[in-house]
Amino acid sequence: MQLLKTRLLVALFSVLVYNLSAQSWQTKVHESVFEALAQHTETEIIVVMRAQADVSAADNMFEKNDKGAFVYNTLTTTASNTQKDLISFLNITKTAYTSMWLVNAVYLPHATSALIEQIAAHEEVAEIINNPKSRREADIEVDNTAVSNFRTNVISWGIPKTKADSVWLLGYRGQNVVVGGADTGYDWLHPALNKKYRGTLANGTISHDYNWHDAIHLDTSVSKGNPCGYDIKAPCDDVSHGTHTMGSMIGSTDTIFTGMAPDAKWVGARNMDRGDGTLVRYVECWQWFIAPTKIDGTSPNTSLAPHVINNSWYCATTEGCNSSNFAVLNTALEKTRASGIVVVVSNGNAGPACNTTSGPPAFFKKAFSVGATQINDTIAGFSSRGNVTIDSSNRLKPEISAPGAVVYSSIPNNGYAYYSGTSMAGPHVVGLVALMISANPKLAGQVDTIESIIKQTAKSLTTGAEKCGGVSSLSVPNNTYGYGRIDALAAVKRALKFVRTPTVEFTTQNFKLFPNPANDNLVVSCPLSVALTYDITISNMAGQILSRQTKLSGLSNQINIASLPSGVYLVSVSNSDGVSTQRFIKL
Repeated sequence: MQLLKTRLLVALFSVLVYNLSAQSWQTKVHESVFEALAQHTETEIIVVMRAQADVSAADNMFEKNDKGAFVYNTLTTTASNTQKDLISFLNITKTAYTSMWLVNAVYLPHATSALIEQIAAHEEVAEIINNPKSRREADIEVDNTAVSNFRTNVISWGIPKTKADSVWLLGYRGQNVVVGGADTGYDWLHPALNKKYRGTLANGTISHDYNWHDAIHLDTSVSKGNPCGYDIKAPCDDVSHGTHTMGSMIGSTDTIFTGMAPDAKWVGARNMDRGDGTLVRYVECWQWFIAPTKIDGTSPNTSLAPHVINNSWYCATTEGCNSSNFAVLNTALEKTRASGIVVVVSNGNAGPACNTTSGPPAFFKKAFSVGATQINDTIAGFSSRGNVTIDSSNRLKPEISAPGAVVYSSIPNNGYAYYSGTSMAGPHVVGLVALMISANPKLAGQVDTIESIIKQTAKSLTTGAEKCGGVSSLSVPNNTYGYGRIDALAAVKRALKFVRTPTVEFTTQNFKLFPNPANDNLVVSCPLSVALTYDITISNMAGQILSRQTKLSGLSNQINIASLPSGVYLVSVSNSDGVSTQRFIKL
């Protein structure tokens, strides 16, 4: 009886959604999926839904926590509402899947041709793409025996070069700031990292909840087995890359200083299996950073999101990242950024030729991409150059440059080593962001402002004979250095002058509600001066006031509406200027 019921439900699903012609479903499926199915009976796919949430309202919010909560609530609500029919079908057919909300999509690790045809016929499905595997771009080999002359009282050369140590003398060392890293994992017990790990609590206990996420759930590598294992519950670095990059962000001991922001805390995610990443893993980790969870994946909390994330990886075109799936990664990056997190990306090691910034996410418009400089402020030969031609945008890249050649930092098992690559440059910028926010906490969540300050205070560097993209040899910015090499002292001094002011004069007519419809929380956004007092009331359609709150500061306020029955309600905002009312729907 149960089998018959299941078959009837599957048939009903097919009748309801199979409203396309017999051939038209194939137009939704990328050719790489068909190519994989020609060689195997099943393949991995990402089902991208047609509805993609608009989170642009976050731009009008001042508080980082408000941005994160709004983006999370909007994206999860959109995914829940638009994926439910497809997920019901997958549950009925006992198909393994993972729902993603950062990009409204569903990942299937095992999909047959017949299943793909049924899914593609669903009207809510926009496209079906593959889940490409990408290899982390190799760092440039450094002869550590030839340059390893540091023993005690070490300070990595990038710190004084960028004047980060001068910032420390002002009292700003990254305190009260959290940096994130998505990489090959981290040796959290390393003496340069352990005390800075947010999971190392002041009372000496350890908690990995909200501080660590492993997106490597099973073995998909060519060389089977991973030294750290899979779905690990505590940080571990399966090569050494992640530990080295984290050391350049926050690493320090009593005698060795490798990190730009030695008093910042860090959280981490593993998105690569010994250097092998996939599109789904990259998205999953950004999704976790927006709303970190407990180790078991429960109880997401946007207030625990980091301020900035390092991304020393790229998704290679030669290994499956192409025009069919660029949009997925780009959407994920832009919405992560919209949540108030600065997304720093290494620009790539494909130089010295021009037009070599070709691996996503580095070439995306909103990626804050970083080139690598040497100790004498010349560009490293390996550092990728713009302009970007892979998507025909011809945009300038990188945005900025930072120390990235022969960089001394931590590696697993209490060691230190010199690595070179733009992977080493990006962490210097992450550390700078931490210094800026520690100097002026009002910068938290102000991604555009932070990036602008870093660019405008950089040491300008010109290209000489190198004129990538036709840019003059005297122009700044250019396609070699971007705006130049970061100057931490100048950036922090500029950051201290930042004053948060409303961008829109207040009228009671221009407050916003989102998401609308809403489930548990409603955000009321008002372009008010922080000095004004205003009231927010919620009423039913009969005019009965159900709640009233007086606000003294801030532009965005999250109101818990979980206890309200489903229906239509009124929200009124009032102050001495008057009152304005809007409707919202409680789901």
